[in-house]
Formats: sequence, structure tokens, C-alpha cells
Amino acid sequence: MRNDGYDYPDRISRSDERSSVLSFYARRYRHSTEAEWREKIVRGEVTLNGRPASPDDALSACDLLIYHRPPWDEPDAPTDFGVLFEDDDVLALAKPSGLPVLPGGFFLETTLLRLARRRFGPSVSPLHRLGRGTSGTILFIRNHRAGRLLAKAMFERRILKVYLALASGTALPDSFTVDAPIGPVPHRRPATVNAFRSDGRPSTSHVRVLQRLPDRDASLVEVTIPTGRPHQIRIHLACAGHPLVGDPLYLPGGLLRSDGLDDEWTTTPGATGYLLHSWRIRFPHPSRGEDVDVVSPPPAALDPDRRTDQGS
Repeated sequence: MRNDGYDYPDRISRSDERSSVLSFYARRYRHSTEAEWREKIVRGEVTLNGRPASPDDALSACDLLIYHRPPWDEPDAPTDFGVLFEDDDVLALAKPSGLPVLPGGFFLETTLLRLARRRFGPSVSPLHRLGRGTSGTILFIRNHRAGRLLAKAMFERRILKVYLALASGTALPDSFTVDAPIGPVPHRRPATVNAFRSDGRPSTSHVRVLQRLPDRDASLVEVTIPTGRPHQIRIHLACAGHPLVGDPLYLPGGLLRSDGLDDEWTTTPGATGYLLHSWRIRFPHPSRGEDVDVVSPPPAALDPDRRTDQGS
């Protein structure tokens, strides 16, 4: 679909005053080169305090810069999603693989957030995130009180999140825990991406093998995550030496691919190709005072009951 474009504002701080418009954008937003930013500014896509900017305009503190991104054709993505649980406080939705949760990169209108708000109203917001390639259960809150209480429950690790994934290799222990810290590391597009980082945020994943699939040199695993760092399961299984089958970004050791970094589709966190499913979420209901358990049926490739013919 073709969207209506989007305005990206920046209020200039004292640390950026006396910079030129061009140097500000080239330094701050490295997804475009300096030459590309110059072209955008010359085309009139950037305004400074409401008037068209020129590349050499000097900035002052509190100036308002706006990049008016022109409309663009968003990539195809599935737009059908299921409703697993619904009441006045909480929605549990079944997200399809390939649909981003929030706007970003190539996607603005084609997101689960926009689709959910069209159906349920403007007050709904996701409590947490799933990667674009991840399918399954995601919680949305419907009012401020529910959001505050569930955010507190998330912080206190009272929300259980269990995933199913297809990991590469069969020589995994029956069960194991990965405690590798996660944090931003330098990348091409975007400028940083979460990966293993020795001084990163503490992160824990508990892994259990459900089936070994020698014909695919892969294993079907169940992963429970007390913490919820971006791309945690992808990173942790890669750290364990068993990246998700088809993962285009993370290598054994939890590090990033160093090849093809100019291919924005191939080596961004939003790239798809792996199999990861948010299977089960249990959360304390913000009004009922009881736990709610929600299960999203997995795709056939991640369903142990439909893979019994593959051996274990």
C-alpha cells in the first residue's frame, strides 16, 4: 500500500547549535549518506522553523527541524490477525509472521498497532513487542490502569512468556539456560542492533528440546524468557551455537553477520526467514485478580503434535 508520508521533527539542543542543517542530519541519521541528505534538503523535504531549509543554514538552540518524508509504497505484509482474548482491559492478539508491531523502516501504516486501533479504537497499545518475523501471542492494553498494572507485573517478572522455535543442529542438551547479556552494537542499517555484548543488560532464556529433527539438522525447542530484551531468543540461541534456522542476521556466538550490510532487507532485525512463535502467555489480570493463560496455536512446522512423523 502507498501511505501518506510522515513528518519527523527534531528540536535542536545547545550541543547541536551552530551546526549546519546538512551536518546535523548526516551525523544524526546515518541511514542516508551526506549526499542523499543534501538531495532531500534541496528538494524541499526539510523545513527549519516552518520554512524550507538549505543545506548550509546554521542551527540555533530550540530551532525546529522537520524532515517531511514523502509517501512511499510499503512492502507487502499479512494483515489478518486473530483475537485470542478480549475484555475491557486487555487484548491478546495472534500476530502473523511478517507483520511488524510498530511503525519503523519501510512500514508506517501496515503494522499491527494501526490495524488493532482501527478495529478496537485509538486507546489500545502493545504491552510488549514481537519481531516482524515472529508469530503468535502479543498483549495489548486498553486503558491506562491496565497498562500501569501489567507493566509493573512485567517488571516484576510475573508474566510468563513461552515460545517455540526451530534451532539449527541436533546436538543440544535436553535443557539448558543462556544468561548472555544483550546490548546495542554497531551496525550499518540501522546504526546499532542488539546482539551479545559483554557489558549489556542481564538476560535469561530457559531452553528445552521438544524434538530433534536429523533430516533437517534442526531441533524444535521451547524457550521461556523471564526477561524480554529485543531479539533475545534469536541472540541467545545463536550464543549457544544454535541460531534459528533461516535467521539472516545472527551468527553462532550471538554476533551479527558482517557480509551484505548494504542489503537493508537481509541484515536488519526486521528481516524474516526464521521460525519463532509466541506460543503461551500467562498474565495477572489487572481487574479480576486471577491469572489468565493464553495459547496461540503454532504453525505446523513448530507444532510437536504434527511433527511426530519426523522422529525425536
